[in-house]
Amino acid sequence: MAETGAGASHEQDRYLPIANISRIMKKTLPGNAKIAKDAKEITQECVSEFISFITSEASDKCLREKRKTINGDDLLWAMSTLGFESYMEPLRLYLQKFRHAEAEASNKGDPKKDAAHPSFVQANSQGVAPAGFMPQSGATSASAGEPSSSS
Repeated sequence: MAETGAGASHEQDRYLPIANISRIMKKTLPGNAKIAKDAKEITQECVSEFISFITSEASDKCLREKRKTINGDDLLWAMSTLGFESYMEPLRLYLQKFRHAEAEASNKGDPKKDAAHPSFVQANSQGVAPAGFMPQSGATSASAGEPSSSS
């Protein structure tokens, strides 16, 4: 993080833009909250590393299967393989909704419509999170359209 010169700019090329990271972080905080520069930078590094980690595993799978394109199912498989099973159901639900919105937008003839990129984000008392985007619990399976275990 403290690199200078060409090494720092090359390292920054692998990261998500800090402005995007900052915007996401600010959405989860009260309006008057401030985020230190080093907090944004370490979050940027962690998020970028996490994406690289998942993508690398999905890419290896595609190479073994002699495919060139990584799709959402490959990313879900990689997350499951790497131990993120508790996120699988909400992510499957999100992918299903996203694909449905994409299909609707293409049927209307305008794939650039906002409907093609749905925002399943809702605020809660702890910040902002995609709807149902919490590790699996009894409540999550009910929100995914499955019968509740209390019946």
